[in-house]
Amino acid sequence: MSLILTNDDGIDAPGIQAMLKAVEKSAVSSPVIIAAPQGHYSGCGHQVTTGSPLTLERRSDTAYAIAGTPADCVRLSISHICPEVKWVLSGINAGGNMGVDSYISGTVAAVREAAMHGIRGIAISQYKNKDLQFNWDNSTKWAAQLLADLFNRPLPPGSFWNVNLPHLLPEEREPEVVFCPPCNKPLPVNYRTEGDKFYYSGEYGKREKTPGSDVDVCFSGKIAVTQLKITGY
Repeated sequence: MSLILTNDDGIDAPGIQAMLKAVEKSAVSSPVIIAAPQGHYSGCGHQVTTGSPLTLERRSDTAYAIAGTPADCVRLSISHICPEVKWVLSGINAGGNMGVDSYISGTVAAVREAAMHGIRGIAISQYKNKDLQFNWDNSTKWAAQLLADLFNRPLPPGSFWNVNLPHLLPEEREPEVVFCPPCNKPLPVNYRTEGDKFYYSGEYGKREKTPGSDVDVCFSGKIAVTQLKITGY
């Protein structure tokens, strides 16, 4: 099976290299094509480009930088770059994408777009504690273990996996994997004002969380795995 690897942080982001290493460690011997945005599209949601052309820069025989959103990257991949693709992987995102984040996230939008075309997908995001630096080695290790498992699990049509990795200290034990529902609580809506300007000041770590949901699971130091579904399936 062929895999498309994309993200919303851009083709040069460290997270996409962590995902590539995870695929290599997952013992899945499949061709991998990287087709990711040239720049940063974090928080772009499911935006697609239809009124202007998309340009493509070929970085190597297996890597393409596309001047478009994550959803654009998937569309262009399945129509022109790799029509035989069986899986789309998105991430590893620098920051969490839990609960209602899935509507805002470009990372999640990439695999949602894949699901719309009958292609299976997995989005993986690394939650960040504001007081800690990213540990991409941990992210790679956990993602590799998850991929080896999720590639072999049944996935109904119109569905996709959304994974959120916790941010742990080096001395903490390996996190438990928990399959859980998405949180349905809203993100904090707080702004500070300066004259007639409003600056968002909501704190991600202080968001509401439904007990047992992906936000609750990930914030408690465990790996949250949710199965999301496109409306209508």
